[in-house]
Amino acid sequence: MSLGPLMIDLRGTAIEADEREWLASPLVGGVILFTRNFESREQLTKLVADLHGIRQPPLLVTVDHEGGRVQRFREPFFRLPPFRALGRLYDEDPAAALKTAASFGWLMAAELRAVGIDMSFTPCVDLDLGLSEVIGDRALHAEARVVAALARRIAAGAKRAGMATTAKHFPTHAGARSDSHTEFAVDRREYEELADDLLPYRELIANGLHAVMIAHVSFPRVDETPASLSKWWIEDRLRGALGFSGAVITDDVSMVGAAVVGPVEERVKRALDAGCDLVLLCNSPEAVPGVLDAMKGYVNPSAQLRLTRLHGRGGLAWDALHASAEWRKAQAAIAPLCARPALELEG
Repeated sequence: MSLGPLMIDLRGTAIEADEREWLASPLVGGVILFTRNFESREQLTKLVADLHGIRQPPLLVTVDHEGGRVQRFREPFFRLPPFRALGRLYDEDPAAALKTAASFGWLMAAELRAVGIDMSFTPCVDLDLGLSEVIGDRALHAEARVVAALARRIAAGAKRAGMATTAKHFPTHAGARSDSHTEFAVDRREYEELADDLLPYRELIANGLHAVMIAHVSFPRVDETPASLSKWWIEDRLRGALGFSGAVITDDVSMVGAAVVGPVEERVKRALDAGCDLVLLCNSPEAVPGVLDAMKGYVNPSAQLRLTRLHGRGGLAWDALHASAEWRKAQAAIAPLCARPALELEG
């Protein structure tokens, strides 16, 4: 059985009967976990193992684990600072920031791999333009070249720990004031004005980027359709102009930003027709049966191959990881960023 194009979530800390039935469908490719799915490291390790054991090849098990306010698992996981802390360090000491970014990516990925999780949807490469509150301190820096440099190091660290990298939110969420989770998000810039926003993607793609998450943001000067549902953005710009050959993943299609095209079944269909390989459907368990029914017969062999490449590889067991000299070194490098005053990190 191959990996399907739908990724769903779970209600709680164990797999319920109807969820297990959905996850056994060939139309499902994975699961995204949230804070509600985490009770303890032991419970999480068992849950991930149970998810991987449902079928072969194993489902992808993923999470948003960026750091700062977007870190789903807390203690005993290391409390990562928001990305903005790396950008502030870069302004003071570029060499130290680049080195710390590699440690950041490695530690984040190594801890997740230690409990079996395949991938975290990170890094966020939206520029810090001071417009988007939903991005805020999740942005690395205001300058594209700095974002690209830090993101490359984060990706290299994650890769060394056995984890693929997902850059988000393509083409950018930085210029939209509205939060696409709760409102229609619009960026009214011309395409030529987005060159800096696209630069981190160009550089990451040149370095073998594995996956891109597409934003539910509309750019009416180039295409009224949200980027996540736009063949122009995905096939023409991302795959064509930028030469991206990895997996294209939507943000959650239950978000208001994707609702412009109608009910969730239509959103999923439009995203797949536009060229997405994997569609996230979160916090809407009541919608899953209807979506699976609407997707019957859908097959995309190229997408299946791209998704299979996102599985995690290797990794130390939790106790061995935390006893390692590399973990202690990475923790020591990142800890000073966590200790900085909140005012400096929030900006």
